[in-house]
Amino acid sequence: MDKGDELGRVTLADVAREAEVSVSTVSKVLNGRTDVSAPTRVRVERILRAHDYRRAARSSAEAPLVEIVFHELDSLWAMELLRGVEAVASEHGAAMVVTRSGSRHAPGPEWIEAVLRRRPLGVVLVFSGLPPELKRQLRARSIPFVIIDPAGNPDPDVPSVGSANWAGGLAATRHLIELGHRRIAIVTGPADTLCSLARLDGYRSAMSMAGLGVDPALTAFGDFHAEGGFARAKELLELPKPPTAIFAGSDLQALGVMEAARVCGLRVPEDLSVVGYDDLDIAQWSSPALTTVRQPLREMGEQATRLILALRAGEAPATPTRLELSTTLVVRSSTVPPGRR
Repeated sequence: MDKGDELGRVTLADVAREAEVSVSTVSKVLNGRTDVSAPTRVRVERILRAHDYRRAARSSAEAPLVEIVFHELDSLWAMELLRGVEAVASEHGAAMVVTRSGSRHAPGPEWIEAVLRRRPLGVVLVFSGLPPELKRQLRARSIPFVIIDPAGNPDPDVPSVGSANWAGGLAATRHLIELGHRRIAIVTGPADTLCSLARLDGYRSAMSMAGLGVDPALTAFGDFHAEGGFARAKELLELPKPPTAIFAGSDLQALGVMEAARVCGLRVPEDLSVVGYDDLDIAQWSSPALTTVRQPLREMGEQATRLILALRAGEAPATPTRLELSTTLVVRSSTVPPGRR
């Protein structure tokens, strides 16, 4: 056994003896191997925690890494987060590793074994949560992790960075109401994604505060991509009483909404006002330039990475930290009062 695997007098052999397993089994648990039965893993991890066992610090020969994990990478939204993580990692002499795994709710089970082999300085997870088993394994190897969860509702024992989605949805809808729109539709994101629901709640709150009813026929769930925005907007615009404005839950969906308007023979903003969400670089270059809610994606990546490095250095608070960054309405040319021709 490597001397670096000791903490005081506690060694892998001590843990193995107490758990009544072999040293190699303890090593497998520490390395996240899957060929260990669940009861044995739980028993070994319990003993490791009881002795406050921690693996030795990274060898100076190993390159320091910060890992960011997505369920998908084919969006400009992801690129903004990557820029934020890479900037802070680079400031601290670390490289960035990008991994795609799992669904939007959590990384896949195959990911944990690979990350435990890499032993990064920390992990940024762009998911709504993390299964308890994965938390235990990361903590047993002293790998700090932070979730970037735009909805603001991750597990209370997990450090996280998010943004004010409800306030963003409120601001977008209130802007349209103040322009004079009354029949306002929303194409939010997936129904099982908390940030989608938070933006929808902001929309409903703005309508309610203005004394306007929320027509269920004007609420649609998309997929945060242009294709979803196009399909849902086309359905809305073909209603007997179509909306005069649509709040899209992402800039990509807003581009789909604009294309649906064109296909239906409508002009933006003269016949239909459109508001997006995120303020990606493409928003200012669309035609017309897109009114949108700026979500500070790059800053979210930066703050998540700083929090990971603080946790690694033992400088972060003992209790999990929740950072929520503000959103801002950016008014451009895609919104005007209704009926302006």
